Amino acid sequence: MSAVNTDKPENPTAAELSGISAQIQAAALQAGLALRLADKGHASAPAYLKAEKVLGHKLSFRNATVADADYIVALRTDEQKSRFISSTSADVEAQKQWLEKYAHDDRQIYFIIQDMAGEKIGTVRLYDQQADSFCWGSWIIQAGAASSSSIESALMVYHYALALGFQQAHFDVRKANESVWKFHERFGAKKTGETAEDLLYTIAASDIVHSLDRYAKFLPRGIQIQF
Repeated sequence: MSAVNTDKPENPTAAELSGISAQIQAAALQAGLALRLADKGHASAPAYLKAEKVLGHKLSFRNATVADADYIVALRTDEQKSRFISSTSADVEAQKQWLEKYAHDDRQIYFIIQDMAGEKIGTVRLYDQQADSFCWGSWIIQAGAASSSSIESALMVYHYALALGFQQAHFDVRKANESVWKFHERFGAKKTGETAEDLLYTIAASDIVHSLDRYAKFLPRGIQIQF
């Protein structure tokens, strides 16, 4: 499977000329994603693969394990950080049991976000695949992290998802979380509906690539994927 479309359009956009698509393709080839997807029976469709690590510019993602239970619970029950996410039990043992099940669940990817010194600074999750669309959430950056951490981690999520072959994303954001839904709208996300608490969004690959180009200074060399 080709991770990204390499056919050149008749009138390529500035983003397509920027090398972003080439970065994504290179990351997919280097990690052997096409072969890994084929081995799992996904030769012609995107699917989730749990990389051991995804390396960015100043950040890295690491696949979450049972050893991260205490950190995840502390982060998700923090008074400030938990305002706009689904409620989480403070029971660390329950979190460990969830992570044990997660290790065998191919329907989602849960990453610990780290700085390049290996210090944990947050979490992010990809889940709820709908054909060629992925959903992402559980995106929490702890207080005190570098100001660029939010934008770089978002860019890394999109780089990785496009490398896996996804062509769009869908997600929801709490209406009260204005800074985050404005961030997504600046990125090119389009509102498709709402619930009592949430705004619902989608974003197409073309808009993702455009924003990856626009914010390329935060992830100048794309990502490297390690299994």
